[in-house]
Amino acid sequence: MAITAGMVKELREMTGAGMMDCKKALSETNGDMDAAVEFLRKNGQAKAEKKAGRIAAEGIVKTVVKDDKVAAIVEVNSETDFVAKNDEFQGFVEAVANQVVDSEAADLDAFMAEAWEADTTKTVKDALVEKIAVIGENLNIRRFEKVAADNGVVVPYIHGGGRIGVLVVADTDVVNDEIKVALKNVAMQVAAMSPKYVSREEVSQDYLDHEKEILLAQAKKENPEKPENIIEKMIIGRLNKELKEICLLDQVYVQDSDLTVGKYVDKVAKENGANVKVTKFVRFETGEGIEKKVDDFAAEVAAQAGM
Repeated sequence: MAITAGMVKELREMTGAGMMDCKKALSETNGDMDAAVEFLRKNGQAKAEKKAGRIAAEGIVKTVVKDDKVAAIVEVNSETDFVAKNDEFQGFVEAVANQVVDSEAADLDAFMAEAWEADTTKTVKDALVEKIAVIGENLNIRRFEKVAADNGVVVPYIHGGGRIGVLVVADTDVVNDEIKVALKNVAMQVAAMSPKYVSREEVSQDYLDHEKEILLAQAKKENPEKPENIIEKMIIGRLNKELKEICLLDQVYVQDSDLTVGKYVDKVAKENGANVKVTKFVRFETGEGIEKKVDDFAAEVAAQAGM
């Protein structure tokens, strides 16, 4: 049976596997699409370990929330953005997130050793290796976090199709649509402004002392003639400005610059007769901290074409 470009495209969209791998699979299975998928799974299994050394800096972040009380956020990486948008890959990431929300694993090693919920004869690691075999790229379950709101609610936010994911946890004695919308707005703020802490109470004295030391050196260099008491006031002012940038509740609320995030939350709480306190947030950005490989696309095409 003649293998057409359309068939290769269809198989690649189904599996996310490489173009040449798809062509070979279809050739080996006489154009049978289902058999070609099986061929990719079986033939690629042995290649998974070889792919492990390749940089996986693309991918997506997903969140799962159960009953507004328990939530999970995961980052799973792929080598290319093409695979990250593939339904096969996205379905796998969703399954990973659903497993995390039910898991009691304290770290990634324990999680990888768990039985895979979709097929308990495999571990999570086995399922990952199998998915690498099907897709034909190195994949990596990079990190996860599970949170719980014992006295309130957890609200998720996904930005850019999974480029950034956020969970916001709040204690509240009222849980309604207005409160959830407000907390989603707070999660959007976290996605956009990337704070380090919820409030100043979380900032350690060690951090403050370190920042004061840096600011003191800067101020003395810039203003060598100024007396110590003026320098001290300058440092306090600069430190307060920095805290307003790194502490979520002190940040200017991006949707209303007349309010801080803390004042916005208080305003919504008052309007709903509620007591609302943001207690935690988690922010994952896909690929952050991973050095990405710069591909020469023309060279890749030439190599695949045997030029």
